[in-house]
Amino acid sequence: MAEFITFKTLETMKLRHLTTSIMAIGLFFMVACKSKPKDSEIMTTVSTAVQSIPGVTANVKEGVVTLSGTVSTEEEKTSAEKAAKSVKDVKSVVNNITVTPPPPPAAPVAVTADDSLKTAVADVVKDFPGVKVDVKDGVLTVTGEEKADRWKTLKMALDALHPKKVDAKGLKVK
Repeated sequence: MAEFITFKTLETMKLRHLTTSIMAIGLFFMVACKSKPKDSEIMTTVSTAVQSIPGVTANVKEGVVTLSGTVSTEEEKTSAEKAAKSVKDVKSVVNNITVTPPPPPAAPVAVTADDSLKTAVADVVKDFPGVKVDVKDGVLTVTGEEKADRWKTLKMALDALHPKKVDAKGLKVK
């Protein structure tokens, strides 16, 4: 018995082949047309991920995140980058964050010998309201008015501070 291919059999085979082809093409388009994540969705997630680091902003274009801003430590910069990389659908991260250098140390305050002498002189002179004493380069310049006996007491107190010199030319002794 010989098998004959009939027109109907041929048509059925063509129909099956056509159906299979259409299904394959449809499946291909479904896979190819799978919706890509939108930059705006990635942006929202990345912004949430880096919001705990003040001064950092993010921008997303075609899945590439660009971080910018200024932070105070290298750790904050690295943390922001790690947070952005951990977001689903991020292709890569460009880290343009700047780390602010620490402020320079404060200049040391120069303390001169006159500073301690001025403090000691001020303590002595406070009991002599009519007298003013200026200190410069270890020399005490006394001005004002004072009674003779009080001047002797003041002079002894000033000499006890061991200045280079006590100049009382500007002092009027009564």
